[in-house]
Amino acid sequence: MKTIPELPAFPDIALETAPLQADSWAPEERAALIILLPEDTTEAFAQTPWADFLRDRLGDLPDKTNPVVLTAPSGVRTAIGFVAQGTSSFKTLSLARKLVAPLLAERPEQIRLISLLENTAVAGAAAEAVVSAVHAALFSLPKISGKPDQPATLKRLVFTGEFATADFHYATATAEGNNLARWLTHLPGNYLTPALYRDYIQSLAAQEGWQADFIDQDRLESLGAGAFLSVVEASPNRDAGIMHLKYRPEGAEGPALAVVGKGICFDTGGANLKVGGGMLGMHGDMQGSAVALGTLLALTRLGFNRPVDCWLPLAENHIGPNAVKCNDVITALNGTTIELINTDAEGRMVLADTLTLACRENPAAILDYATLTGAVVAALGTRMAGAMTNRPDWVGAIIDTGQQCGERVWPMPYEDDYDEDLKSKVADTLQCRKTGAGDHLYAARFLGSFVSETVGWVHVDMASSGTHEGGLAHIPTDLQGYGVRFGVQWLRYLAHQ
Repeated sequence: MKTIPELPAFPDIALETAPLQADSWAPEERAALIILLPEDTTEAFAQTPWADFLRDRLGDLPDKTNPVVLTAPSGVRTAIGFVAQGTSSFKTLSLARKLVAPLLAERPEQIRLISLLENTAVAGAAAEAVVSAVHAALFSLPKISGKPDQPATLKRLVFTGEFATADFHYATATAEGNNLARWLTHLPGNYLTPALYRDYIQSLAAQEGWQADFIDQDRLESLGAGAFLSVVEASPNRDAGIMHLKYRPEGAEGPALAVVGKGICFDTGGANLKVGGGMLGMHGDMQGSAVALGTLLALTRLGFNRPVDCWLPLAENHIGPNAVKCNDVITALNGTTIELINTDAEGRMVLADTLTLACRENPAAILDYATLTGAVVAALGTRMAGAMTNRPDWVGAIIDTGQQCGERVWPMPYEDDYDEDLKSKVADTLQCRKTGAGDHLYAARFLGSFVSETVGWVHVDMASSGTHEGGLAHIPTDLQGYGVRFGVQWLRYLAHQ
């Protein structure tokens, strides 16, 4: 029987601060330097012992490459980053990735970051970004091989300059959550079946002190969760179900905030079978659940002081004699009848019953993640996620949250006249439209019908942000694990409302 490979240990890197002095520019052997300079002036060069060297090598600032990687007069490999006042979090994280990559390739034991920026808030954000980028770069994604990965050599990050505003605890906590999400999503489908995933989550819950309750197929059948169960009719194993985790920190009061994540461990498309290369990568259709789990881990590391529920529908969408068909009508947990139009739109089916269960707990708010539609990719590309919410007054805060954390999200329309296109002649609603554009909008309207009107809800369609070729922001790999930083930032925002 296969088991999930062991999660690599989180990189143990000492984070230190030190005053700027003469020997800061010539650190010990097997060290590298990062120097942060203001973007639009050469005056900071005078604060370095390499003023003439830098002016000669960097030339006219507006025409520079950013960052510049060179060997300094002291012989130390150095990456120089130019930072503008008011640089966005996304751009700061992107710069950090480009700064650390060439240095880590040379396997140093120490990286010293020297800031010559006048704005301490900008310097602090850059320092946090470097910590995040280093942890993302050093983390080993799973590889089924007998050859061990070459161990990382980096042991210390030393910050020289004014970094009083830097929150290194936040940077490391969100990095750990992101690494967990990337690791789970990268696992092959036969190493992360619903049963293996369930066992892993229960083990992690015991380690982290979370309460765990797995609602298996027998219980879902007794509850009448027909939407979820329609997806697993053809599954060869009865291992599907909905995992419910509870984070209850000591002294926390009030209703829980809820995080939901789509956990389709493999998606064949069912009767609407994916063709050509359409099934490649479908082991990653559980990325929403991995991000929800990573968000919960990050919040735990941060000692978040509000209760949090995490709901993870775990299933596979198979093809077989028992598979549901187009135009079948099924009954969801809340009694809504649904006419199936496309069995490859299985994500919204498992989420429908999961959202119903989440609402029965009377949460303060719900955030759900799902790699749900190709339409959101057509709308936004692969650089940010789309979001829909039943609270119009949250739209500005959603945008701001994405800007602040560097995981950008753009709200999409959520208007009730779209429901007219989901009317069925034989059921309460269509699962999705038969043809036409805007599937991400209709998916949101469908899901929203399973959310209580009294519960504020944000749906993040992360199909457009989960994978970006060549990396994005501080993540150096195609697979992003997008959403952990956004989730932490959003729940922190809600906790203070």
